[in-house]
Amino acid sequence: MKTTALALSAGDPAGIGPEIIAKAWSVLRAEGPTFMVVGDAQLLASAGGGVKVRTVTGPVEAIKVFGEALPVLDIPLQAPVVSGKPSSAHAAQVIRWIETGAGLALSGAVAGLVTAPIAKAPLYDAGFAFPGHTEFLAELTHVGERQPPHGPIMMLAARDLRAALVTIHTPLSAVPSALSIEAIVNAGLVTAEALRKDFGIAVPRLAVAALNPHAGEGGALGGEEAAIIEPAVRALRAALSDWGVEVRGPSPADSLFHAEARATYDAVLCMYHDQALIPVKMLDFWAGVNVTLGLPIVRTSPDHGTGFDIAGRGLARADSLIAAIRLAAEIADRRAIA
Repeated sequence: MKTTALALSAGDPAGIGPEIIAKAWSVLRAEGPTFMVVGDAQLLASAGGGVKVRTVTGPVEAIKVFGEALPVLDIPLQAPVVSGKPSSAHAAQVIRWIETGAGLALSGAVAGLVTAPIAKAPLYDAGFAFPGHTEFLAELTHVGERQPPHGPIMMLAARDLRAALVTIHTPLSAVPSALSIEAIVNAGLVTAEALRKDFGIAVPRLAVAALNPHAGEGGALGGEEAAIIEPAVRALRAALSDWGVEVRGPSPADSLFHAEARATYDAVLCMYHDQALIPVKMLDFWAGVNVTLGLPIVRTSPDHGTGFDIAGRGLARADSLIAAIRLAAEIADRRAIA
């Protein structure tokens, strides 16, 4: 049975996930959006703040109890948790929480998936074969089996800035060789479609960032603009011409993110991780949201990590998680009426 509830995978149990989930529920319990945590009920009950937890069997029951208690689809941990101390002993359950949430979203049982932060190193130690959430969810939702364009494309959103990534968790030294005309065009097409379908922008405007300083300075500071990015921009313009989409670039990244520049586009394609994440976090460090585009499910996440240094101390802010929950609900609503 399809519901309006979201699934929320609990993230690393030793991080700030349990605390910010409890705080998010305290803020959202009266007006929503409604969500059901996929995680360890006992862990959530001990997260602090006197939050009442109710074990549920699914999202329909979660909707009924949400105003009175934090609903948890209980998949218990098999090892004790020490706040701030990640452990590979929790890896199997953390992975299962994500798999369960994704499966519920893929089946239509929930409206979308919000993922609390995970720590990658403990998962790698347990044999996890994916760079992060984004790539794992692409595998779980089988997007690689589809014809391009398809995800996963990572987008970071904060206030009036939406920054989509062509390469995601790629070492900086490997970025130039990872770029291709095809990859940029795919990212642009997926982003343009998401702007229309998920963000309600009928005629999107795309900016494309250069890779090198001064957009390569005519080749003096790098050749990727002329060889890869400029042809990709031309191809995007041609592919999106029927929609009337404006595509411009490659533009020097150092002049793309101030307020006047942001007013000229609806999303910017960035060539690598920090090119997007630094301006997003400078603009709104506490409430940025990570959105995965090009999946058959809605997926958002807080734009921060596990916070092991402050876990268990009551200091973590839930702003980004709350923003992620709200954005997931907004996107799900738009997809439902599309």
